[in-house]
Amino acid sequence: MNPEALATLHAHLLPALAAAPSETRRLFHGRGRCWPGLEQLTVDWLQGVVLVSLFKEPAPEQLENLKELLLDISISNEWQQSGAHTLLIQHRYLPQSTAEWLLGDEIDEMTIVEGGLHYLVDLGRKQNTGLFLDMRYGRDWVREQANGKRVLNLFAYTCGFSVAAIEGGASHVVNLDMSRAALSRGRDNHRLNGHDLSKVSFLGHDLFKSWGKVINSGPYDLVIIDPPSFQKGSFLLTKDYQRVLRRLPELLTAEGTVLACMNDPAFGSAFLIDGVTQEAPELRFEQRLENPPEFPDIDPQSGLKALVFQRTI
Repeated sequence: MNPEALATLHAHLLPALAAAPSETRRLFHGRGRCWPGLEQLTVDWLQGVVLVSLFKEPAPEQLENLKELLLDISISNEWQQSGAHTLLIQHRYLPQSTAEWLLGDEIDEMTIVEGGLHYLVDLGRKQNTGLFLDMRYGRDWVREQANGKRVLNLFAYTCGFSVAAIEGGASHVVNLDMSRAALSRGRDNHRLNGHDLSKVSFLGHDLFKSWGKVINSGPYDLVIIDPPSFQKGSFLLTKDYQRVLRRLPELLTAEGTVLACMNDPAFGSAFLIDGVTQEAPELRFEQRLENPPEFPDIDPQSGLKALVFQRTI
């Protein structure tokens, strides 16, 4: 983050704050490598809270210059017009992803809005807030497709897809994730939106030890697969994704649909398309969902991949 890079950040943030959205959005996505020197920085707008995330430790002088720039922005007209009240830096490169509050009171958790739906997120306590903003179009797509469908949400995390599916009229959603704490947050998210929890199941299990439970709850009209790229002791992208794909014929209805997702920049869409062709050849690739415009990437294949596959009769 040399002075030129910080000037670029300043030039992006002022107009972004001047036109601050009413819902949660990313304001600056340096990780797409479109702005030299800012590749390890993102800025999110959480409806009054400005969250700056650093993914690599900067030099002490660079960090101080960044803080000075952010505090300067916090007294600008654009900041005042936006209604912003809180500013923090999250040091994602540290083991505990330590948060540093530059302005406003510390907030443990808050409710944000996306697409008119409410989600409870954590601030300053965990590596991830609880909602991945680059998957906004994916949640929109599930909401549009879900009416009357039975949905399986694998690697459900805090159940963002489930919330979208129930809002879209899904008949039932089965959420599976190893983290019972994440699933508990998923229940909270459904309650925030006034959803009927009798239409939602939460399975706190290791998927690879629980295929029987998952299959017995099917078949499903829509299967969503959104695993971590790597999770020690539970999931390795290059080995375990194929293990999931080969089970799809047992999980799907005759005309079932799959949304397969991946966010590892080292692998493009071909990784999933080739995997499905090999492990579940009765599925055909339909489309890759677009990513939100606030997530530009110098290489489209490095960003989020959310691919739709359709079972053929």
